[in-house]
Amino acid sequence: MTQQRVLVIDDEPDIRELLELTLLRMGLETATAGTVKDGLLEIQNFKPDLCLTDMKLPDGTGFDVVRYIQREYSHIPVAVITAFGSMEAAVEALKAGAYDFVSKPVDLTKLRDLVQTALKLSAEKEGIDTKTQSGTDDSNPIIGESPAIERLKKTILKLARSQAPVFIHGESGTGKELVAKQIHFQSPRASGDFVPVNCGAIPESLMESEFFGHKKGSFTGAIEDKVGLFQAAHHGTLFLDEVADLPLSMQVKLLRAIQEKAVKAVGGVEEISIDTRILSATHKNLEEEVAKGNFRQDLYYRLNVIKLTVPSLQERGNDIFLLADHFLEQISERWQLEKMHLSDESVKVLSRYPFPGNVRELENILERACTLADGEYIEPDDLQLPLSSPVINVKTIEELEKDNSDSNENNATVIMPNIIHDEKEQIIHALNETRWNRTAAAKTLGMTFRQLRYRIKKYGLDKAPGNASG
Repeated sequence: MTQQRVLVIDDEPDIRELLELTLLRMGLETATAGTVKDGLLEIQNFKPDLCLTDMKLPDGTGFDVVRYIQREYSHIPVAVITAFGSMEAAVEALKAGAYDFVSKPVDLTKLRDLVQTALKLSAEKEGIDTKTQSGTDDSNPIIGESPAIERLKKTILKLARSQAPVFIHGESGTGKELVAKQIHFQSPRASGDFVPVNCGAIPESLMESEFFGHKKGSFTGAIEDKVGLFQAAHHGTLFLDEVADLPLSMQVKLLRAIQEKAVKAVGGVEEISIDTRILSATHKNLEEEVAKGNFRQDLYYRLNVIKLTVPSLQERGNDIFLLADHFLEQISERWQLEKMHLSDESVKVLSRYPFPGNVRELENILERACTLADGEYIEPDDLQLPLSSPVINVKTIEELEKDNSDSNENNATVIMPNIIHDEKEQIIHALNETRWNRTAAAKTLGMTFRQLRYRIKKYGLDKAPGNASG
């Protein structure tokens, strides 16, 4: 295997020597330069796999190096070395396209972690790892062919090549966690863990312990040492979902952990270095939360280095039907039943529906429709879309009640989907009354045999004792 190369650009001889010795001990070939001009020449001649550059140089800045590499050699990761506490410069470098940053005085453990991760990325250049680098790979779980989704896939691929924190914004149900996963799995961190956490679901009293871990005996109930979320995501990615729900007290501690790249467990005395990429998301408007005083501005700028907006389902055109087909396939596999299809009328209805709950709502609608449909095709009534929608022509409550009344004249009991409270219990009761004869139970419930079969699968009743089929 060819020895990997690292270029160090710094005007301080002591720093150059320290970094060069560290890199040589890692088995890497090195070259050094003391100015921007010499550094750019070395990039052309030495052809490094990674560049480390100081921010302040005699004839320019690290930004000059970052911009040159972005323009001429975009496959080379470049990390900047910043003065201690100069977070603004570090963030600006990330926005300009830098892979990552390291603060002076240089922590050699953190430097080694950065170099190892960056060189993994460099090793994938020129299509070596085409599967993870392909934005249009068939295995990509982000389904869609609309311009909005194609742009999203390309942006994900670009962001995967960086260490910069990404703030993912989008309406509820658009798939923000799926996007975060793809940034992780297309990055050199893919071999590490992707650790998602819903910030709004952790009790405030347990937050510090959850994020940073704790030592045995540090508080009541701490019966053993616990590894925190940051440590669990070491060499991987930590995804902070609904980050706007973090209390202000926790925001301060989170900011420090991100800036220092180190955490201290509750009850611990030593800080632990962490190599973790931070991705975050919320459906709230973070700018408004900052203006209201609910979210720290310094943390906002630290998390929002790059903002990625996930398009709503309304913006995705015919992707709705690609997604629908995918979900119907999943439902049929999960319930081990033949796949259902949308009727032409259902396609028209769905194309006009606004989907306030986006992709998640579409999946829920189709799962419900599969239990209601009579036959191979899902009809508009099976979709049970909200009656308040001005663009949907579905039955009113009065019409459903009339259907119920008409059916009762034929001695059948109809369970109306709009007013069901204990559907599972009613199905169990009907099955027990008919000694689990499904044909008879379906007739009692006013369903087709197929509808009952879907519900039995959905509620897991096929595993119940004495479930002889009819």
